[in-house]
Amino acid sequence: MAGNSFGNIFKLTTYGESHGVSIGGIIDGCPSNIPLDLNLIQQELDRRKPGQSNIVTQRKESDIVQFKSGLFEGKTTGTPIAFEIVNADSKSKDYSHIKDVYRPSHADFTYQKKYANRDYRGGGRSSARETASRVVAGAIAKQLLKELKFTAYTSAVGNMQLNKDYPQLDFTNIEQNPVRCADLDLAKKMEDYIKQIRKEGDTIGGVITCVIQNIPVGLGEPVFDKLHADLGKAMLSINAVKGFEIGSGFEGTTMKGSEHNDLIQTNEQTSTNFSGGVQGGISNGMDIVFKVAFKPVATLMQKQKTINTTQTEVEMQGKGRHDPCVVPRAVPIVEAMAAMVILDHLLLHQARKNFRF
Repeated sequence: MAGNSFGNIFKLTTYGESHGVSIGGIIDGCPSNIPLDLNLIQQELDRRKPGQSNIVTQRKESDIVQFKSGLFEGKTTGTPIAFEIVNADSKSKDYSHIKDVYRPSHADFTYQKKYANRDYRGGGRSSARETASRVVAGAIAKQLLKELKFTAYTSAVGNMQLNKDYPQLDFTNIEQNPVRCADLDLAKKMEDYIKQIRKEGDTIGGVITCVIQNIPVGLGEPVFDKLHADLGKAMLSINAVKGFEIGSGFEGTTMKGSEHNDLIQTNEQTSTNFSGGVQGGISNGMDIVFKVAFKPVATLMQKQKTINTTQTEVEMQGKGRHDPCVVPRAVPIVEAMAAMVILDHLLLHQARKNFRF
């Protein structure tokens, strides 16, 4: 199976399945002699872990990360950083009923056809449990990017949308509610709605907005390695993501050029930021702002028709512990992937500046 690595210089390779012994990864290309606060890394994992509130899956995992290499006396050594997170609360029996059944909108059918074999326990490698490894790498990237600030928050659940631009929001509200919405009044409505959806045995999708502040000018390349293209690839690699837009996004298609152009001022800042901080594939120094759309979780506690491995139509129903809405737990994953992309581009930028023929 290819496609288990992400990044060019700062590169993460992940391993493991949802119900395997453990998940984890190897980070290569991390600069040496960087002090790492392991508590901050664990705090990021705690934001993503299951069982943290009554609107997420009740699977109980401590998600304690154990570092195996690449650190000495609290600093990076420049060698590969290997880490492991043990799976402690997997209940594989919850999936025995779908051993030979393809769940609608899951990767079951495509995995079976591609590899002629699949781990049906919790989705195996296709499970969002893999994203815990990304959060570890992202937390390390954040510590190398101390001057930058990465803030993601829930801006929509179903039709409930946060109709405020981020300068109007108090980011300290985000971790004060289980939905991770920056508006406390709307957060309570979203929470109640998710609970209602769960009672119905159904699921709901939503949107996460991410803001990257204090970004330097010049990250990204103008053709195939555009900064926003790499951010888009990073976000679309997250489980359940169906859409990515930066700056004005799709709404920008309704505007005239005279309305959409970001006019440059004498301080080299732009009067508006419809570009979302990236122009011509290169960061322009303005805040990078993008949105990520998440579909409803595919596992329902309702009966659905599908087929099995013999192409026979059958009826199946989800069992076990699942998120009625993946968005609240995905907030730290979005931040992590954004940090990995920015660090990778920063290291590439520095390498090219220092290169001499």
